[in-house]
Amino acid sequence: MGTKSFEMSLVLVFSTILTFSAPSATSSASDHSYNVGDNVPLFVNKIGPLNNPSETYQYYDLPFCHPDPVIRKKESIGEVLSGDRLTNSLYQLNFRQKKKEEKLCKTKLKVSEVRKFRDAILSDLYFQMYYDDLPLWGFIGKVEVENMGLSEEGTKYYLFTHLLFDALYNGNQVIEIRAFSDPEHVVDITEDVDSDIEFTYSVSWNATSTQFQNRMEKFSKASLLPVRQKIHWFSFINSVVIIVLLMGLLTLLIMRRLKNDLRKSSNGDEEEDKEVGWKYIHGDVFRHPPNMPLFCAVLGMGTQLLTIVGILFLLACFGVLYPYNRGALLTSLVFVYTLTSVVAGYSAAAFHNQFSVTGWEKSVLLTGILYLGPFFVTVSFLNTVAISYGATAAIPFGTILVILLIYAFLAIPLLGLGGLIGYCIRSEFQAPCATKQYPREIPSLAWYRRTPFQMFVGGLLPFSAIALQLHHLYASMWGYKIYTLPGILFVTFIILIILTAILTVGLTYIQLSVEDHEWWWRSVLCGGSTAIFMFAYSIYFYVRSNMTGFMQLSFFIGYNACICYAFFLMLGTISFRVSLVFVRHIYGAVKSE
Repeated sequence: MGTKSFEMSLVLVFSTILTFSAPSATSSASDHSYNVGDNVPLFVNKIGPLNNPSETYQYYDLPFCHPDPVIRKKESIGEVLSGDRLTNSLYQLNFRQKKKEEKLCKTKLKVSEVRKFRDAILSDLYFQMYYDDLPLWGFIGKVEVENMGLSEEGTKYYLFTHLLFDALYNGNQVIEIRAFSDPEHVVDITEDVDSDIEFTYSVSWNATSTQFQNRMEKFSKASLLPVRQKIHWFSFINSVVIIVLLMGLLTLLIMRRLKNDLRKSSNGDEEEDKEVGWKYIHGDVFRHPPNMPLFCAVLGMGTQLLTIVGILFLLACFGVLYPYNRGALLTSLVFVYTLTSVVAGYSAAAFHNQFSVTGWEKSVLLTGILYLGPFFVTVSFLNTVAISYGATAAIPFGTILVILLIYAFLAIPLLGLGGLIGYCIRSEFQAPCATKQYPREIPSLAWYRRTPFQMFVGGLLPFSAIALQLHHLYASMWGYKIYTLPGILFVTFIILIILTAILTVGLTYIQLSVEDHEWWWRSVLCGGSTAIFMFAYSIYFYVRSNMTGFMQLSFFIGYNACICYAFFLMLGTISFRVSLVFVRHIYGAVKSE
């Protein structure tokens, strides 16, 4: 009965994901075919300071010409979460119909509206629009410093009043579109006076040989210039070679030392046997750690997050996630997180039930709030900041309600179902050695053998391996660089996992060699410590960037903290799992001999 319910839940969740994600995943030729003269709507989206990617506002927050009524396009959850607010406009861009200096509207700007435009130009605000699901950008105005006299200089603010649309087509489909602000059509808004302004636009259409299915490649090529791409690949390959050599050296040293220990232990020589310190703690090394429910929750949540990352890489591989596919990443995150809640519940309950058949419910409950609890607090604070700024990053109440309903009626039941499955198919913890009743006293340790230093070593080396790709990733998340090399990102992630695993095994072996049997939590902390370096690097990235303002700072710190916390749980889980396999192996080898 439980298995049948589990299968029905998976079918329901998969159906929901396909319903919400499929329409915005890829472009269909049948949905983007037009006849000459067909009206293809141009949606205005948002405006924002060039240096602050999180601080965006609705397009009509500035007194642009707007239709009556203003109708907002229906958006997916991911689009809303990413701050998109697409609305209709007065622009008429009929398919393959050229226009020259077409009148958009004529309006009289009041002094307050002139000030709004002037502040926007001073803040270097850009605008974003969408035409046939293709993004286009432009600037609102320009600032010029003019000589007023022999020694005086004055600042002039000019508002662009004419927009040039350059569109490319292939047959009956739109392939590319760009927007240019005409520097010859400007209005001086330096003075606080009412201004009569006429906004106009022109449209040009030209044929291209680019196929519809390849129209998004433009953004891939724009992300890296040829020279930079060569440098990028050279740096990546150089890093991989160094990392592989380092991993090989570490593995060789650990295996050689371990073989020597096993040889000494099997010889039966008491003098040599004393040198193998980890052998004396065989009765304590498999003693379960304190705070067992929390430990199981870390493993459950880390396993779920690792599963999510794997699924996202698959979606990127199959072309579901690509640049400027509005909201696809966040929509996928919401529903993939919901789906994989069953993995978290199962992992936490299954591990807990290896030691005790009671209390697994607490482990599952902690799993549900271990990551989402801090994440909810962070998002609530950031949402409050966004509301106070009037930014599009503020999540509407309706979207919050939908997400809460998804969590309440899908994620929580799947989490509980996973915990129930883990309880039903439970097994006992298989330890090569029996655990003594009373724990052995741990000898005094030197400072370099204690947790803080081991966390430093365990985090620094893996971080140095991913620093290059981390910089490109941050530039994509918090800038306008387009990251279009998911293959490199995947390889880097695998290297990070392997290097973390090898280092954790080495640090666990060093810890056991000095007769310190409390390795369970330390393996999690040493593996997850890479996330601390990632967060520190994000602060360095912010300081070196041009981002300013409290809102941008809050969003940068808040969301980076959540991302790094997720990496801490993932890498910590991997580290413990690998360390457990290693410890079982060496004590099993001693027992067999």
